[in-house]
Amino acid sequence: MKVKDFGHTPVLLEEVLHGLKLRPDGTYVDCTFGRGGHSRAILDRLGSDGRLFVLDRDPEAVALARQLAQNEPRLACVHAGFSGLRRELETRGLCGQVDGILFDLGVSSPQLDDAGRGFSFAREGELDMRMDPGSGSSAADWLNRASERDIARVLFEYGEERHARRIARAIVRARAERPLGTTTQLAAIVAAASPSRERDRHPATRTFQGIRIYINDELEELRRGLAAAFDCLVCGGRLLVISFHSLEDRIVKRFMRDLARPDPGPRELPVPAADLQPRLQRIGKLITPGAAEVRDNPRARSARLRVAEKLAA
Repeated sequence: MKVKDFGHTPVLLEEVLHGLKLRPDGTYVDCTFGRGGHSRAILDRLGSDGRLFVLDRDPEAVALARQLAQNEPRLACVHAGFSGLRRELETRGLCGQVDGILFDLGVSSPQLDDAGRGFSFAREGELDMRMDPGSGSSAADWLNRASERDIARVLFEYGEERHARRIARAIVRARAERPLGTTTQLAAIVAAASPSRERDRHPATRTFQGIRIYINDELEELRRGLAAAFDCLVCGGRLLVISFHSLEDRIVKRFMRDLARPDPGPRELPVPAADLQPRLQRIGKLITPGAAEVRDNPRARSARLRVAEKLAA
């Protein structure tokens, strides 16, 4: 596969490197290789005995990582989502041996900038939105067959779109005349159906977010990935998660909170019940980009970084 040469600026890079508490001989995992910004910086700080294991659902990202790995013996890559983390690390004998795990959630800048991937309403392209174009149904396939009720539910639950019912109705009405096939076609339908506008936000933003999250099952992937990450960390290992919207951040916040408290109260994710002592220690407060980073990389403005450390039983 020929990998497209996208420019890429990793978000909160210095904060991530500090939060991982890197050791030259440590073992680390980047669960979203993307275009390798965070991974390359981690490798720069590892010694000859250090190891970095990377995952990605995007075939282009995996191809780029494997190119890098050809001349980098410390790097190993696998084509998998978050839900494959435990299986891949167990296969390699790394479960419970990892010193730090990073999740950088959401869609990457290169994916947004490639019109053919269908993630951006600002560029004409196929309405795909799959992180892995070779797996599952595209956004167009789903939108052209889903019921109005299901579309409205997805837009409301995953896009937090207030006008979900109105937009779903407009989508169903439009597809009866012509099947949905492109990003700009969907964006125009949403814009025409939206009765109000948010300042500095395109009316299709929430719709595209909701459909993308649903098509890629992103929230369930995150839940399974977090549970696996906790099990795979060594005691004293660090878990770092960068999120970009409230649905993701809420899951991460609750996961870290539940494992940081001693009482066996209700938990959103399954955790071991034998030990009721805190099993995670949250490190510092929520980290957000500074003004300089937002100026240089506007897409970083909504990034939120949370850090936690696994405690001994």
